[in-house]
Formats: sequence, structure tokens, C-alpha cells
Amino acid sequence: MNKQLTKINFQLWLEFEEVDPNDWDIENEFCNIRVDLEDGRHYGINVWTYKFFQTAIDEDKKTGQNLSGLYQKPPDLFVKELTRDCIQQTIEDLLKIDDLEKVLNPSIYDKRNQK
Repeated sequence: MNKQLTKINFQLWLEFEEVDPNDWDIENEFCNIRVDLEDGRHYGINVWTYKFFQTAIDEDKKTGQNLSGLYQKPPDLFVKELTRDCIQQTIEDLLKIDDLEKVLNPSIYDKRNQK
């Protein structure tokens, strides 16, 4: 089946819409999201904005963590901004490529509900 021609329906839960929705820096923040596919697969994804990556490095330089910013443990996904539109488009595009556990870190797949 050609994934380019198949639209995969999914539900999207975004932490920033539930937790203090008016107090998020959409370009310099991180959040958790949940993607639920129609076929029963569920994904938990940690998302950072590009700017937050630099913020995390700068914070580590101050605190000494991660060898004072020498390295970062990456999130599952980087995006330009934390908006529903940006994340929805991103997930739609990734699903056109392949299953999320194949195009992102396999650990995002929630196997507890596996059939």
C-alpha cells in the first residue's frame, strides 16, 4: 500500500492545550503529545522546539548538567513551534513516510494496548 496516497486518521492530545494553555512560549518550549491511531496503536512523544534545544544547552552550561552542555539527551521530535497546526501537519507527514515507531524512536510506541 502506498502511504503517500493513504490518509491515516488519528487523534492528537497536546499537553500545552491542557496544562496552562495561555502560558506557553510556542517557539521556545517542550511538551508531551499523544497520538492515537484508528487501528488501536498509541504513541507518547516528547517534543521540543528548535529554540528550546539551545535553551536546554544554555541551562546545562549554568547548572553543570550533561557535562555543562557538552551533550543533550534528545527528545523524540523537534518542531518549529508548539501549535496544534504545526504538530498536526508534522504527524500527518511522518505517517505518510511510515509507522511512527519506524521514523522516530521505537520507544514512543505504547505496547501496553497491543492486540
